[in-house]
Amino acid sequence: MKTQKFHKTECGVDFLINVLPFADVKESYLKKEIYNTDYLEIVFFKKGSGHLVLNHDKIIISDNSIIFISPFQKREWNLNPEGLDFVVLVFQEDFLNDFFSDKFFTYRLLYFYQLEYPLSMQIDEALIERYYALLAEIKSELVKTRSDSVHIIRSLIYYLLQKLNREYSEKHHLVLEKNQNSEAFQFKKLIEIHIKEKQRINDYTELLKVNRIALNKAVKEQFNVTASHLLKQRLLVEIKDYLLHSKLTVAEIAFQLNFSEPNHLMRFFKNQTGITTTDFLNEYQNGINP
Repeated sequence: MKTQKFHKTECGVDFLINVLPFADVKESYLKKEIYNTDYLEIVFFKKGSGHLVLNHDKIIISDNSIIFISPFQKREWNLNPEGLDFVVLVFQEDFLNDFFSDKFFTYRLLYFYQLEYPLSMQIDEALIERYYALLAEIKSELVKTRSDSVHIIRSLIYYLLQKLNREYSEKHHLVLEKNQNSEAFQFKKLIEIHIKEKQRINDYTELLKVNRIALNKAVKEQFNVTASHLLKQRLLVEIKDYLLHSKLTVAEIAFQLNFSEPNHLMRFFKNQTGITTTDFLNEYQNGINP
């Protein structure tokens, strides 16, 4: 599978951030191929129709919609080229965290690394126009830099991402960050890094040097789910990803994810989804989005 890597552009500043108008990138989005990226991506559709298959979920594209994509999520675009109009904001996660001097900045944004709610939202026409204007201003500062461009870009990007976060929280009835609980965000980050080899809460309490009760309390306060639930949901996403996007058998997937036996993986999958791995694949191939 192809992985698209972030490339520094000819912008006037040395940032791992870019704004890509649809005219510059639409050909790559019209290719029906499965790929992933090593960067974060937000796609703003002023006009659009079709759908995106993101990991195992089908997301319908329509006018005034926004899609949020995290690094290494498998995607396949199926867009109607007629009347297409979109802008893409891309950035490297570590760069953005450093840019705002907050190593958990991207994990505080509700729409990235989201396991419970849609990775998209619908907004009104006036708001998409406001976002387009912000993106155009960011692009202008990236291309025609001045001595104060770094400060303007930082303020514009921060404002845009936080406005999206507020909008997303309201659309999906989520509570914005309650506190600066680093243990909850660090746990979420560690899951992304270690999910293939660590699937027990104790693995993470050892890494974080906290006890299970304290970790669960922190995660529950921040994300309104238990630490165990968050871990199981992330593992489930990984299993579905292997089932759909690899040619590995269930036994081979179990080995990749450190299950002691294939039966343990199959039992876990059925407990979480209510169906077997075979039923899941059959439903997916028949156009059902399990």
